[in-house]
Amino acid sequence: MTALADAPRPRRLRLRPTFTVAVAAIMLAAVFALAILGPLWPGFDPDTQNLFGAKIPPIQDWAHPFGTDPLGRDLFSRLAWASGVSILIALAAVAISACLGLALGLVAGWRGGWLDGLLMGVGNTQLAIPVVLLLIVLVAALGASTVLLVVLLGLTNWVAYGRLTRSLVLTLREQEFIVAAKTAGASDAWIILRHLLPNAVPKVLILAAFDTGVIVTIESSLSFLGLGVQPPVPSLGLMIAEGQRYLQTDPFLTVFPALAIFCLIGGIQFAGQGLAARPPSRGGR
Repeated sequence: MTALADAPRPRRLRLRPTFTVAVAAIMLAAVFALAILGPLWPGFDPDTQNLFGAKIPPIQDWAHPFGTDPLGRDLFSRLAWASGVSILIALAAVAISACLGLALGLVAGWRGGWLDGLLMGVGNTQLAIPVVLLLIVLVAALGASTVLLVVLLGLTNWVAYGRLTRSLVLTLREQEFIVAAKTAGASDAWIILRHLLPNAVPKVLILAAFDTGVIVTIESSLSFLGLGVQPPVPSLGLMIAEGQRYLQTDPFLTVFPALAIFCLIGGIQFAGQGLAARPPSRGGR
């Protein structure tokens, strides 16, 4: 028993923060360069069909470096457009969720009482329902469109921001600078805007960075099911759905959009892990 207790334990493989941040930068730079610089590529045209040039393999024709899809459309152009669409949807939905959750969390944490119980009760009820299932029901009932998808993604993901902000406010409301402001006669709106909001925003931004990858996953899943972005606008999930029919003969139709999703989500996660692993700064007073 003593020998077993004294035996060295295997060490977990931990990536250094610098390495993870570098990997994140490379992955995100590849996707953002594709989305931003892709439209500047000579011959950028994601819509024109050419059935005589359908399913050209990658690198065979430099006019179509990523090949063409079954309708003869340039896959590089469609991939660049789809990456930009997914990024914009994710950023817009996260902005709605963060702003809504931040506002409700500030009000619930500061006011307390029945209002706090009501808002958190609504949030807990929403958490009990799977987000993807709720979105499928709402999109099927209201119809599929890009604007509606952004609004629904934003309204169904605010709870985490609200609970984070509320817990932070409950901690801060007993601090000396808050008590001093109340004693001096500051109004609730003044305290929330001048003292609580600046302390809550950095925490909310960190959560938003992680949540962006989740939104990309949900949006791609809905588009794959035909409930997200609708043709002719391309989406990464929609491109995977269109290419899965040709997975055995032309796998590049599915691999390229899947790699774009992997780089986008993986880059965000690596960036979050690298920043979280950094030791806190010790600034002197």
